[in-house]
Amino acid sequence: MSVLPKPPNKPAKPIKASQPAPTPYHAGMMAWGEQHPAVRSFLHYLQFERRYSNNTIAAYLSDLKQLDQHLQQQGQGLLTATPQLLRSWVISLAETDTLARSVSRKLATLRAYYKHLLATKAIAELPTLRLRAPKLPERTPSFVPTQDMASLFAQEAPTDFEDCRQLLVLELLYGTGIRLTELIGLMDVDINHSAQSIKVMGKRRKERIVPLHPQLLALISQYQSLRNEKFGASATHAPAQPLLVTDKNEPLYPVWVQRLVKSALGDVTTLGKKSPHVLRHTFATHLLNEGADLMAIKELLGHSSLAATQVYTHNAFEQLREAYQKAHPKGKG
Repeated sequence: MSVLPKPPNKPAKPIKASQPAPTPYHAGMMAWGEQHPAVRSFLHYLQFERRYSNNTIAAYLSDLKQLDQHLQQQGQGLLTATPQLLRSWVISLAETDTLARSVSRKLATLRAYYKHLLATKAIAELPTLRLRAPKLPERTPSFVPTQDMASLFAQEAPTDFEDCRQLLVLELLYGTGIRLTELIGLMDVDINHSAQSIKVMGKRRKERIVPLHPQLLALISQYQSLRNEKFGASATHAPAQPLLVTDKNEPLYPVWVQRLVKSALGDVTTLGKKSPHVLRHTFATHLLNEGADLMAIKELLGHSSLAATQVYTHNAFEQLREAYQKAHPKGKG
């Protein structure tokens, strides 16, 4: 009997550990970027110096392509854009009800692009100095309450490969707080059983070490045994064996994981969003609520700055407020 609902298994091409498989969208954006010398220089900068993911690079190029189309209508181009033209584009985005967060991201793209052009002497001055991003609404990460997570894992121990794989995916996401791309990129050699830790390749190819609790280590060992038994010696002796594979012994792909998480969380929570990133938020929030140091959580998550981690303090404060209102005589009024 299945431990968790099984999402449909969909064939997927093998992918590298550090990058998701290219899609037609990625390929189209890359091709457009290569057609323009200044954009091509920026593209190579993002690829080889910043080491951004395909998703991030494609988003940058999509923003630039959208801006280029706007400028072409004004008889100008990316290299001849003035502050006034850039401001008019931002205003046009607001008029089409583009979300403030999306506008802010596009402005970040512009600043990075024109800063690169200035550094490579393609332009003489920055046209983005006076551009202002719209005020963003306060964002509070969604997370699954502790009791609901306990319900999620209150299952019979898995005995076959498929059930063990499903449980391991959920345990890794919640037990380590890793991102979806980091999960898919895990290799067998990244698991250090003696040190009870796992090596994670994060954004911009930054490595970090995350501890594993004994139960998760035991589950990994059980899964590896079942996987190697299912696929034979080739799974054991491959030079770079992905930890998590499909029924065809190919690396898991994002949609597979997303479907599994959505199905599993749907049984225990009414949250509107049910994604792998929600489990990452849950990992961080639960650690903070139990008294973990914010700097330690930052390192575990692989954040480049503490500001990105501080967003979880709002959830912790809300829990304190609720406890105060329930327990303090003055809080009940």
